[in-house]
Amino acid sequence: MHTLPPGTKAMIFAAGLGTRLKPFTDHHPKALALVNGKPLLQRNIEYLKQFGISDFVINVHHFADQIIQFLNDHNHFGCTIQLSNEQPEPLETGGGLKHAEPLLQTHQPFLVMNADILTNLDISRLYEAHRRSKVLATLAITHRYSSRYLLYDGQNRLVGWKNTQTEETRMSIPHPHPIMGSFSGIQVIDPLLLKKINRTGKFSIMDVYLELAKSGLIQVFNHTGDVVIDVGKPDAIGKAEQIFL
Repeated sequence: MHTLPPGTKAMIFAAGLGTRLKPFTDHHPKALALVNGKPLLQRNIEYLKQFGISDFVINVHHFADQIIQFLNDHNHFGCTIQLSNEQPEPLETGGGLKHAEPLLQTHQPFLVMNADILTNLDISRLYEAHRRSKVLATLAITHRYSSRYLLYDGQNRLVGWKNTQTEETRMSIPHPHPIMGSFSGIQVIDPLLLKKINRTGKFSIMDVYLELAKSGLIQVFNHTGDVVIDVGKPDAIGKAEQIFL
């Protein structure tokens, strides 16, 4: 494990409604769901701090006041934390990233992750893989079961996306036998990508990635073997509590 370059920023997506975590999210933001008594947001701030990150952007919407109070109560965990408040509705991952662009002014790649993902991925390996490339974003994936998959080729270039439940397939680059990987909800992004997003409002970052993949500008980073848990539904909390103490 290595620390990232000084000043590296991270954005944590914490604005979602968390409908899969009802009834907890009827009264609380998903990012404050507890795993062994510790909120997901705290776990991921502490996780990223291990790699030297102390400059955060967090988007908020659903019960934003609770997240603000939580961060204040903990003195922002000794970090610089800026909030991107999405009103009147959450803007999804792409819209949320674009909305936060003024807070993400940097000359080096930054990290983005979902608040409801718990993992032991060595972020420095992901960051280094991105740094060596000429791409605009590097998406962490593993070979695990999912209903939605990123499709990539032998050079780790993103070539498409597939939903195995509906059979919907979106190909950016034609490929006869793409490899399927499950997105880990973690990515390293070059700040130039923000300038290439010409949309505003509510949209998925995956739409942006699939468009840019047509030019070979998006790659994946396979970290199969690491723990990745999407704590987006109640049964996953029990699984996470067996691993993340």
